[in-house]
Amino acid sequence: MSEQERVAKELDQRVAQRTRELAAANEDLKSELAQRKRAESLLSAEKRSLEMIAHGASLTEILQELCRAIDAQAPGTITSVLLMDPDGQRLRPAAGDRVPSGWAQAITPVTIGPCVGSCGTAAFLKKPVIVSDIASDPLWVDFRDIALSHGLRAAWSQPLISKNGEVLGTFCLYYPEVRSPNGSDLRLLEGAGHVAVIAIEGERTQAALTKAFEEIKTSEAQLREIVDAIPHSITVLGPEGNTLYVNRVALDYTGLTMSEVMAPDYRARVFHPDDVERLRDERPKALSRGTPFENEQRVRRSDGQYRWFLIRYHPLRDEKGHVIRWYATGTDIEDRKQAEERVRSENLALREEIDRSSMFEEIVGSSEALRRVLADVAKVAPTDSTVLILGETGTGKELIARAIHKRSTRSTRAFIRVNCAAIPPSLIASELFGHEKGAFTGALQRRLGRFEAADGGTIFLDEIGELPMETQIALLRVLQERELERIGSSQSISVDVRVLAATNRDLKAAVTTGTFRQDLFYRLNVFPIQMPPLRERTDDISLLVEYLIERYARRAAKRIRTIDGKTMKLLQAYDWPGNIRELQNVIERAIVLCDGDTFSVDEAWFKRESSSELPRQSMQEGRLGRLVRDREKEMIEAALASSGGRISGPAGAAAKLGIPRQTLESKISSLGINKHRFKTG
Repeated sequence: MSEQERVAKELDQRVAQRTRELAAANEDLKSELAQRKRAESLLSAEKRSLEMIAHGASLTEILQELCRAIDAQAPGTITSVLLMDPDGQRLRPAAGDRVPSGWAQAITPVTIGPCVGSCGTAAFLKKPVIVSDIASDPLWVDFRDIALSHGLRAAWSQPLISKNGEVLGTFCLYYPEVRSPNGSDLRLLEGAGHVAVIAIEGERTQAALTKAFEEIKTSEAQLREIVDAIPHSITVLGPEGNTLYVNRVALDYTGLTMSEVMAPDYRARVFHPDDVERLRDERPKALSRGTPFENEQRVRRSDGQYRWFLIRYHPLRDEKGHVIRWYATGTDIEDRKQAEERVRSENLALREEIDRSSMFEEIVGSSEALRRVLADVAKVAPTDSTVLILGETGTGKELIARAIHKRSTRSTRAFIRVNCAAIPPSLIASELFGHEKGAFTGALQRRLGRFEAADGGTIFLDEIGELPMETQIALLRVLQERELERIGSSQSISVDVRVLAATNRDLKAAVTTGTFRQDLFYRLNVFPIQMPPLRERTDDISLLVEYLIERYARRAAKRIRTIDGKTMKLLQAYDWPGNIRELQNVIERAIVLCDGDTFSVDEAWFKRESSSELPRQSMQEGRLGRLVRDREKEMIEAALASSGGRISGPAGAAAKLGIPRQTLESKISSLGINKHRFKTG
């Protein structure tokens, strides 16, 4: 071969090689372009599916759109989507415009199994099944003839599997010729299946949300019916404490509408201003902690009255633990608060009684005079009659009052003692009947009076003769109508109290002079008990002495074995103007001074001087005292006359005389002056 021929041959070979390389490159480029087109189509189909889901399109519409997008890439391709029945055992055709209707009818439904064509097997195995030739593949034994009759020759199936591994259906590509997939075909099959899964799960999520919303609406309606039926006030609050809803009980109680309840000023309209201010900082802090808490507040009723409520707050949290709601339940505790107030008052009274040394713990004596008194106590105690106990100072009037209470049907309730002489006249009404906040200077909060504290029990009004005239009027109303009004309030309060009263004054004489109301006297004097003075109970002195010696000796840690005979005669011979209280003081003083085990008293303690033995100077001083009292009485009456009976104020009698009002009130009482007869119209 010549050199020229050799070169020509080599040149032809190079051209042929280059031609083959260019052809291969062209095929690769075509394949890459086809793959890119398929990828773009899949992205477009996925985007379109998501848009359709967002716009609320049905699942069938979304799957049909997906099949059309895949079919558009190859004229001979038949795309189909089958969905799983709820029982998880059968597949049914759901989308595919090109699927022959006869074929769809013939395979509906497809029971999944290990040898049921491409789709039934793929759903069973949960992995792709590729059949390149239906005519020879063993999976198509039962469906081969019908498939071939409809022009189906190859079938590739991709199972549609959810995130939790559930088979949702299958995505299938049919071809009219024998065909095996390449890498690009497999990616298309997998990508299309992914888009179908997105569409199915999106539809399921939407359906679940719709169902959940419906269930929530139904549940909320049912819950509101239940909440409205609960006989307690219930409020639903937002995370920050703003009101979202209240039940029917709360609306009926407050008299507000739902829109008024949700207004920003709801708390200011419903809760007591003092409680709003008290909880202004505490309530937000408790809400911010996110744990259950409770507080007590006064809630305004539709008639304007406030009642105490115990309000318990419970949080509702989401799955992340964040508080999304607060549920507040209100329980009426007005009765409990009233009871607590009564208990506090009773405890106060009890502490006062403990602090105050009582005369003795039990009635001691067996004299005829005392037996008559005890017989009266036994008769009147079981009744609810008002009792007026009369007698000199120190005769044991309070002891008799306690005995009446202990034998009454009210013995388990409070026994409240009030010494009317120990309380300033300006405060006695507040002490007895209570007051509202702001009723007078210094009334910083509402206070229950002694009558409310004694509700259901007994009140003992000691020194009843010292009550001011205006308080006597209020007391008369309580006795007549069994109701009272706190100072500063116009609301009547019913009370069930038994009244026992005591005095060492002559109330009949006080009625005559005008210092005590006649109608009140008759109301109090339903069942009078006259306490005998100790000088009329000489038979009881020895018993009382022995009792008191034992009592005070025990306190002083001393042991008294005998009583000096002369001492006992002295004690029995003395007339005891201070009665049992004076005897008590003498015994206590003697115990303190006693050094041995024999009790005795100093005879000098009982020296009595007759009027004939009084020095002339003492008699003159007595006459001078009477003259001073008479002159003082004249001056006070003159001042009352010129002031028209007014005591306080710039033009009152106290100002004219230059003395404090309380001092003048005390002198008017001690001198027996009827100040009301000087009052002018």
